[in-house]
Amino acid sequence: MKDILVHTENFRDWSPVVTYAAALAATLDARLTGLYVCASPTVMMPPYDAPGIMAELLEEVRELERDASAAGNSFATLASQAGADKAAWQVATGYLRGVLERMSNWQDLLVLERPADAPWGVVSALGNIVLTAGLPCIVVPSGYREAPALNCIALAWNGSAEAIRAIHAALPLVVRAGRVLLLQGESRSDFSLGDLGWMPPFDISLYLQQHGVHVEPRPLATHENEAGAALLDAASRRGADLLVMGAWGRSRLSEWILGGATHHVLSHAAMPVFMRH
Repeated sequence: MKDILVHTENFRDWSPVVTYAAALAATLDARLTGLYVCASPTVMMPPYDAPGIMAELLEEVRELERDASAAGNSFATLASQAGADKAAWQVATGYLRGVLERMSNWQDLLVLERPADAPWGVVSALGNIVLTAGLPCIVVPSGYREAPALNCIALAWNGSAEAIRAIHAALPLVVRAGRVLLLQGESRSDFSLGDLGWMPPFDISLYLQQHGVHVEPRPLATHENEAGAALLDAASRRGADLLVMGAWGRSRLSEWILGGATHHVLSHAAMPVFMRH
């Protein structure tokens, strides 16, 4: 992971998520890019047609862009204080999802903040970004001030393709962990009854062992509907600094509808969560 992108909604008072991302970039000797996205004027347009409204909104957006662009030096200073000497600051105007989808083409990891006491709609919007960003994401709870020590990483494992992709994407972090917990939940099949053929077997313990990672298996005896709470409880009780899990939607035709475990973890995690769809 050599290029880390952190999105912030505030450039006047830096959130702890920016410091977390900068410290992680320093740990990995990665380049850190900060991103602020100004909302498109069309989003702020009232439902009625009023003369001059669009012109006023455009001027407000231009002023916001100027103020945000001027925060580049402040961002670089904060990053340097956290040990990240390779830092850049980007300002865009448009829809956050579209901006992130474009920037994901040259980034390795996206760091996002989960707002404090986020309602259902905000968590769903955050999950939608995780599902569509096109790169691994670390979601950091609002106000989280611990450094990314990576003393203990918990891997959520249910045999799904999403879990395999998440663990594969997190390997640069996993190989640095002092301890690695394998939280083994109920196996979930990715194939329908109509599928023909046989998928190659995958041994997660052997795969990690081949990468120099020794895991501590921890079975989770819980129903899939309670998997999110069980994962957070197990990871917390064993002192995990980071939880790695696959993100998935309930429906392959409507992946913006989050699965129960994904939504619960995004809503309630007190630790950073690494997700890959």
